[in-house]
Amino acid sequence: MEIKEMIESGKTAIGIEFGSTRIKAVMVSPDGKPVAEGGHTWENQYENGLWTYSLDMIWSGLQDAYQQLAKDVAEKYAAEIRTTSAIGFSAMMHGYMAFDKEDRLLVPFRTWRNTVTGQAAAELTKEFGFNIPQRWSIAHLHQAVLDQEPHVPDITFFTTLAGYVHWQLTGEKVLGVGDASGMFPIDSRTRDYNKDYLAKYEALVADRGYAWKLSEILPKVLVAGKAAGTLTAEGAAKLDVSGKLQAGIPLCPPEGDAGTGMVATNSVAVRTGNVSAGTSIFAMIVMEKALSAVHEEIDVVTTPVGDDVAMVHCNNCTSDINAWAGIFRQFADAIGAPVDTDKLYTTLFNAALDGAPDCGGLAGFNYFSGEPVTGFTEGRPVFARKVDADFSFANFMRLHLYSAVSTLKVGLDILLKEEGVKVDQLYGHGGFFKTKEVGQRIMSAATGGPITVMETAGEGGAWGMAVLALYLDRLEGRTPAEYPLSRFLNEELFAGQEGTTVTASEEETAGFTKFMETFKATMPIEKAAVETL
Repeated sequence: MEIKEMIESGKTAIGIEFGSTRIKAVMVSPDGKPVAEGGHTWENQYENGLWTYSLDMIWSGLQDAYQQLAKDVAEKYAAEIRTTSAIGFSAMMHGYMAFDKEDRLLVPFRTWRNTVTGQAAAELTKEFGFNIPQRWSIAHLHQAVLDQEPHVPDITFFTTLAGYVHWQLTGEKVLGVGDASGMFPIDSRTRDYNKDYLAKYEALVADRGYAWKLSEILPKVLVAGKAAGTLTAEGAAKLDVSGKLQAGIPLCPPEGDAGTGMVATNSVAVRTGNVSAGTSIFAMIVMEKALSAVHEEIDVVTTPVGDDVAMVHCNNCTSDINAWAGIFRQFADAIGAPVDTDKLYTTLFNAALDGAPDCGGLAGFNYFSGEPVTGFTEGRPVFARKVDADFSFANFMRLHLYSAVSTLKVGLDILLKEEGVKVDQLYGHGGFFKTKEVGQRIMSAATGGPITVMETAGEGGAWGMAVLALYLDRLEGRTPAEYPLSRFLNEELFAGQEGTTVTASEEETAGFTKFMETFKATMPIEKAAVETL
């Protein structure tokens, strides 16, 4: 009855995140505890050489996820969602959504997964003296400029997926600083786009005669806690097709999944970091000082409050594990012993712990798509072994878990060893860590340090977004400077919460190091697979 009253009086907050394979909606109580959730499964489409999701998929998926949330609320509490204290939207970062003066999408949404902007990324990195990854929005825009795509002169606005959804529901062309840092470099002193780089880019394309200037077509940057508009009547009807949700609800700045991951793991303070491992994998560490050199393997983005973060992002993580799990499921069905999903994955992951620390001579690559960190524009999943390898079930599974984090290790070595970036606490979250201890032990072997998983880690980015919505409400007229996000998280959300910390043994760490020698030495196998398959 207490939760029912919270819902009906609008004291809850809602976070909705567009992940790569699932759109998830979470409702939280005023103290941040999840009280209801809904979800919608979707998959990107490969069309005309590009990974995309259609507008119909975006809206039907959002509406279904919200309806599932409303259904959960109705079934658990016999209540209806008519209002809430705040709503927040987040999504997979980067990508490219460009619009004309009639607000029409000019080309299909280009997601982070596309690795077709190499020329643009290299040119901008050289121009700015700052690493511009291929998946960043500015790289997509500049590649379209270089390719003289016919839509470019008509652009009046471009944004990310989270920024697009927020704009459609509020009318506000804004973006949280964390997500904005994946569109264009941010100056952490001003918490806004870097003015020097903006000027350089506008000079770079000045002779092309476009009616737009980059500074005019980017969304406005907002830090966490700033008001980002309210839900319009049209927006409410678009989100809730039942018509019950009321207009006027405040929205917090839309964020990227990197930012919500930082919030969900309480790693927004300096010298904290997190590893998010799902369809893609990335590690983020909040830095004390700027990097000494430009590294193409490392992105510099920001926290939701605008502090610099070193980010190693890899396009591939669990997709190949999921594919093999599908094979094992088919085998189980074929012998008349069907297995449920949780037991299937728990069995596969636990088996890996019985494998040899170096995988017993097995090798492989989990590349479904290109991997810029290691220089691949396309990917092919590969499994290989020596004739005399110890080809056991345990080693096979350990190989695939190692493969899922091996490319991340390449980037982290640059960050931690070459740059000497310090991290006091590294948190893990995402599906890779769902099976108790296994993912943590593998990741610890890769990083050489302890990995902590908080009780809330399984809630994921949608919960982190709901917390950012809650933070907007909790400020109650105060500025983010007067009540910082880190203080809110420490004092109200994570106070008293205990995590589980796992540290790999010296033998496991040494085994992973030996595996990495094989991984690097067998790169030509992956190269040949891309060229011939």
